[in-house]
Amino acid sequence: MAGTLNIEHRNAQGEVYKVIDLSHWRRARYKDLVREKAGDDWFRVTPEERRRRAVEDLKLSGDIAAAYEDFEVTGAVFEKLVEPTLINPTFVTHLPKELVPLAKISADDPTTVEVFECCINGQEISPGYTEQNDPVAQRKALEEQAGGEKQKLDEDFLVALEHGMPPAGGIGIGIDRLCMMLLGQESIRDVILFPQLRPKE
Repeated sequence: MAGTLNIEHRNAQGEVYKVIDLSHWRRARYKDLVREKAGDDWFRVTPEERRRRAVEDLKLSGDIAAAYEDFEVTGAVFEKLVEPTLINPTFVTHLPKELVPLAKISADDPTTVEVFECCINGQEISPGYTEQNDPVAQRKALEEQAGGEKQKLDEDFLVALEHGMPPAGGIGIGIDRLCMMLLGQESIRDVILFPQLRPKE
């Protein structure tokens, strides 16, 4: 709607079914948002109990594979129960370090990284983070991610860090998702310039 910070989404009958208010941008920590949906003690119970709660109490059995690690179980809770509720702009900060292995560890919580995800309209619009430039910490993170497979390590990148990579950061904006929000489209196929088509048979 022109001249306002409210974006109205309308159905085929022209009725407003969703309003996105861009006048206030919230900031919230990942863990706090998960606690709101999964319980205040979510990060204090055992990984086994977290999995049980996610599958049985939160009804996410179809979204959690048997091989999921603990952080992936929490990630499923966030993706299925938290993110869809973030209609108005929200900067989600302090994500678990396992989710973004190239990001710098948070000074106030070593289990998280200096990352934000800007969520609007129930989806991530823009991620951003401070790059990890400590070569020792970065090698350790990449080794954990590779699971002992040496060939997966980017040695050129690690050598560059060892030679003194300066502080760096970045942000990426999903233009397609931004267009979905502004135009009130529910499918990304309706806003991307060249949608994938089924091959001719």
